Amino acid sequence: MKETIEILKKNDLLRVIDDELDIYLEIPHIAYIEVKKENSKALLFTNVVDKKSGKKFDIPVLMNVFCNEKAVKLFIGDGDMIGKEIESLLKMKPPTTFSEKLSTFGKLFSLKNTIPKKIKGKGECQEVIKLGDDAKLSDLPILTTWEKDGGPFITMGQVYTTSLNGEMKNLGMYRLQVYDDNTLGMHWQIHKDSNHFFHEYKKAGKKMPVSIGIGGDPMYIWCGQAPLPIGVFELMLYGFVKNKPAQLVKSITNDIWIPKDNDFVIEGFVDTSKMKIEGPFGDHTGYYTLEEEYPFLEISAITHKKEPTYLATVVGKPPLEDKYMGHATERIFLPLLKTTAPDLIDYYMPENGVFHNLIIAKIKTLYPGHAQQMMHAFWGVGQMSFVKHAIFVGEDAPTLTDHQAISEYILNRVNIDEILISKGVVDALDHSSPKFAIGGKLGLDCTGDEVEESKIKVVEDDELLNKMQNICSDIKELKQYFINTKNPITVISVDKKINQKKLFESLNPLYENMKILVIVDAANQNDVENSYMLLWRVVNNIDSNRDIFIESNTICIDGTNKNILDNFDRRWPGDVDCTKEVIDSLRQRGILDISDEFIKKFQL
Repeated sequence: MKETIEILKKNDLLRVIDDELDIYLEIPHIAYIEVKKENSKALLFTNVVDKKSGKKFDIPVLMNVFCNEKAVKLFIGDGDMIGKEIESLLKMKPPTTFSEKLSTFGKLFSLKNTIPKKIKGKGECQEVIKLGDDAKLSDLPILTTWEKDGGPFITMGQVYTTSLNGEMKNLGMYRLQVYDDNTLGMHWQIHKDSNHFFHEYKKAGKKMPVSIGIGGDPMYIWCGQAPLPIGVFELMLYGFVKNKPAQLVKSITNDIWIPKDNDFVIEGFVDTSKMKIEGPFGDHTGYYTLEEEYPFLEISAITHKKEPTYLATVVGKPPLEDKYMGHATERIFLPLLKTTAPDLIDYYMPENGVFHNLIIAKIKTLYPGHAQQMMHAFWGVGQMSFVKHAIFVGEDAPTLTDHQAISEYILNRVNIDEILISKGVVDALDHSSPKFAIGGKLGLDCTGDEVEESKIKVVEDDELLNKMQNICSDIKELKQYFINTKNPITVISVDKKINQKKLFESLNPLYENMKILVIVDAANQNDVENSYMLLWRVVNNIDSNRDIFIESNTICIDGTNKNILDNFDRRWPGDVDCTKEVIDSLRQRGILDISDEFIKKFQL
């Protein structure tokens, strides 16, 4: 971490904050806002307190270490270059000439560095060792990010686990709720390797060893969230990218091996016969995930460096730190995705689509139905199987990150006959589907030619709004987008009092004036002028089996919060919002310098 801080300073990517700040809401609120700025920086908090207990920490807190694209390249490398290295290995053929043999030998020899190296003795992470009752989580400046969170959460914990037979190792990134000084929640979801290991130990009736690293090389963080195939130890990716093996030491009280340069290590065992209610927690979806039962760790030791730094992140509404990590992941794992989908040219997961909620893929189409075949391939591949909405475009499409151009390309090719609505596994954090972890899948084939000229009669926003309000007074605001395309989008906000399918049907006389209708709630800070946050809201809120209606060649998408009007039986979670009193206090003290427009733009 000290080296990381120096690198950030050298590259003008660090803001040091010496003001006294609280681990409860204040520090995470500042970090949440900082990373939304165009010139965002990492933040080092040097004067950290817990006002509730009156405790002052001598441990600094570092946040937003992946604060922008430059920081990612500094700590991970060039994603495109790394992706090309992976691709060259995947396409490697038996050498025929002497020079080819030398090149092949060099590539294969470098792979020795992918294997983590076990070091005898103790590491820097074990300069201070606290056992049993002396190992207290309250000695760490663990943050409470949102006022409705179930408690403090470790958000940058590297969770190291191993299979029952010891043959498989895993590094995962999971949120970790603090229950008390010696108990820590394990939020590993149903599809995670750690959860598979957990069930092995449970079946055997044994406690499961777990060690959690905090800090050290930032690369560990990125490796922990990388979508590697099951059974591949994430620290092998560290060795491949860094071209040097990760150096590990054995934990003090269990047999888990952890990086020697972690700042903190929390060790313990999970009793597989016990569970605790975990949550709620304001998560990366921008919503609170609700209370569920999860395993928990009984802590046996906490070790750390003599002068450690506590590393943390904050999740909530986009854009956030995961934006930059996610874009690096896209580039690096494109070659691996191509092994399953060889006609894939490129793909893009916009951060305001919360990554798993929306993917745009550029493919080389070779035959009718090719895009639909690719949709099913995507929904069957590792973490891609959790993608809710997939839009496929042809190789003539513009750059996928050119939002204006790619949107126009797509809207000129939306064809109702090419819409695929299916069902499958969704992320455990998804709140919109009627059932836990299973819900609607939407695939849109936009690989063909432009559709025929639209026959709708585009009118001004005020005129169309007036017409709609004459039919239903629940409609409050209206904004039309991309009226120059074959499929313009009309967004309306409503004071929801009826099922929105009924509203859509009542608007039948106006189908001649609209092609795609999107409905959101008038409440919840929704602004029909804010397209960035509208996309975030809608892809979060819809289940394609329930919320897409098609009548007379007009498409309606119901992006409202669901309730009894929709026969929705699950609890609908609340938005992740900053506490106004905290924001006001930080602004008054001169620690935050943001405008009211900034607050509105990002729906803080």
